[in-house]
Amino acid sequence: MTALDLRDVETFGHSKVVARYCLALARILGISDSRHLDYIHQGALLHDVGKIAIPDSILKKPGRLTQGEWEKIKLHPTLGFGLIKEINLAQVVGHIVLYHHEHFDGSGYPFGLKKNRIPLEARIFALADALDAITSHRPYRSPRSFDQARKEILAARGRQFDPAVVDAFCSLSLKEWEKIRFETTKILPSLENFKV
Repeated sequence: MTALDLRDVETFGHSKVVARYCLALARILGISDSRHLDYIHQGALLHDVGKIAIPDSILKKPGRLTQGEWEKIKLHPTLGFGLIKEINLAQVVGHIVLYHHEHFDGSGYPFGLKKNRIPLEARIFALADALDAITSHRPYRSPRSFDQARKEILAARGRQFDPAVVDAFCSLSLKEWEKIRFETTKILPSLENFKV
């Protein structure tokens, strides 16, 4: 996970922030078992491990992806699952890696799963991932506010996101979500520490 974050400076720390968001959502949804929470944390940290196999020319492209490039990006959940399945990690970890781009209405990938056929952990992760993506800088756009993120998440309720997970997200104030992000990013090492 750290190797991937260092390879893609634009998303440095993304996995750690999303993992913290996932834990907050899981607790709101009533998941309290420490082992289950630890597996969710591990899955969130490893969710994009398959991107190690995606060329930099695609991963770091500042403009719109071609259809062929997009098809390669869409392989990263199955590539990631292939990388971790032999490590004997908990099933929950694999669920997040493999299913984190499935949409509640069945329009996601790689399998087009719908509703409760998508494991709960992956449904939680999908919202946490979107929250960080919307509020972070990307090569193709500037970050948006947490207020804008909430509007976008609410607009995708029942389509991209599980309504119960959206409700859990909305039950916490935007200031609390911002605090989680701030507390996570302030403990990340500065990129200057990696210069030779």
